[in-house]
Amino acid sequence: MSRSKMSSQERLQNANPQLYGRTSEREVTPEELDDDVEDKIDAREIFDLVRSINDPEHPLTLEELNVIEQSRITVDEDNNNVSVEFTPTIPHCSMATLIGLSIRVKLLRALPTRFKVDVHITPGTHQSELAVNKQLADKERVAAALENQHLLEVVNQCLSTRN
Repeated sequence: MSRSKMSSQERLQNANPQLYGRTSEREVTPEELDDDVEDKIDAREIFDLVRSINDPEHPLTLEELNVIEQSRITVDEDNNNVSVEFTPTIPHCSMATLIGLSIRVKLLRALPTRFKVDVHITPGTHQSELAVNKQLADKERVAAALENQHLLEVVNQCLSTRN
């Protein structure tokens, strides 16, 4: 059957992903609203930045698919490091690199430049984990990917707010 005659369900790698609930919005404290008080960036703040990234295959967010969890985010404010583990919905997900790239771009755009951002697949959850992690950790590869106009458009769609 030609690709154009296949239904959208047949083209999806994971046509019926398991859905998870959304985490409640975090309560913003008066100190966080005060521009004169320097508050540290924590895992919840990073989670809030990446939870609403759109999955490239489904009209769902990474949080709704449980690709992103706050418990898999670490922030070392003293050493300016942010680490995010993400879990693809299936072990052979061909979108894993795109998802990781979207997370990385979102954080690079949102965080102060002093932070080193590490985005990687949760160990043991993807058959090409090492290759994907190597691509995501390579600054030159990431920069080259973002010079590709089509790929940048896809990343920006993942980062756009859905109505």
